[in-house]
Amino acid sequence: MRRFLAVTAMLTTLSSAALAEGSLKVYHWFEYIPQELVEQFEAETGIDVTIDTFESNEAMLASLKAGKLGEYDVAVPGDYMVQIMRGEGLLDSYKPEEMSNFGKIAPEWLDVPFDPGRQHSIPYQWGSTAFSVNRDVYKGDISTLGIIFNPPDELKGKINVLDSQGEVLALGSLYLGIPQCTNDRAQLKSLNDMLIAAKANWASFGSDTAKDVLVSGDAAAGMIYNGFSAKARAEGANVEYAFPKEGYVVWMDNMVLLKNAPNRANAVKFMNFLLDPKNAAAVTNYAAYNAGVTGAEKFLSESILKSPENNPPKGQKGEFIQACDQETQKLYDAIWTNLKK
Repeated sequence: MRRFLAVTAMLTTLSSAALAEGSLKVYHWFEYIPQELVEQFEAETGIDVTIDTFESNEAMLASLKAGKLGEYDVAVPGDYMVQIMRGEGLLDSYKPEEMSNFGKIAPEWLDVPFDPGRQHSIPYQWGSTAFSVNRDVYKGDISTLGIIFNPPDELKGKINVLDSQGEVLALGSLYLGIPQCTNDRAQLKSLNDMLIAAKANWASFGSDTAKDVLVSGDAAAGMIYNGFSAKARAEGANVEYAFPKEGYVVWMDNMVLLKNAPNRANAVKFMNFLLDPKNAAAVTNYAAYNAGVTGAEKFLSESILKSPENNPPKGQKGEFIQACDQETQKLYDAIWTNLKK
């Protein structure tokens, strides 16, 4: 009987390993990849893909550190979060020769400060975060972040704000003209006080609903990703995306190879698949952002190429969210916790 149990256990282990060889688990932003592309990858490779979603970089990091690292193979963090995850030892590395499409990474997105030489990540999509306004409700000037942080009467109580610490605090800092990673107590107090005062004029916090509340009319203005704004406009909302004079957030989402990935080889295959220009363009055409892959532009739809959300006025400058040192980050965490009370 003991020998029978041992053989049964061995067969079960072998069966589980075989199943694992045909699977991939992805930790991804919401509403951000076309299902048809996932199904194409599955059909081409025989790998079964499971996708779980998160709503913010911070939520993703907390989830992985709480025990989900080792459950997922790849994740899709923003630029500053790649740097944080790399510093905390949450990422595996790969060699360029493991991906036949590695050379398709656009030169400007190759040697990036958050992952020099691309040892842990590949570019996924990049875009901006600012805000959009329903022009049926408000017809005035929208060139300032004051629309969110000190709104006109027409918009008070009708504003949705992203449930994203990095972006809210970065845009708040831009509005006040202070550094993103300051440890100056007076500057931090001014940021905290400004956000608390602004909150009185907001209707909601929501990232995954940022587009929907503009389309439904539940919000007349909202902090939003440029691709979500383009989608809201395509769905009939009379919204205009702003590039405020104080600045806006520029971001790049990246697919990272996670430490202890249970299906590492399949993860590398998926990353290589997404670096194919046609596949990168499929994500862009769906999500309405920009690919970081050379040659993808040949496969982009005309509406994406000419989208006002993807073509900021000359002279308007965006900034990446900065990764603060641990002690400074605690100060910003306290501001965010206070804001969300």
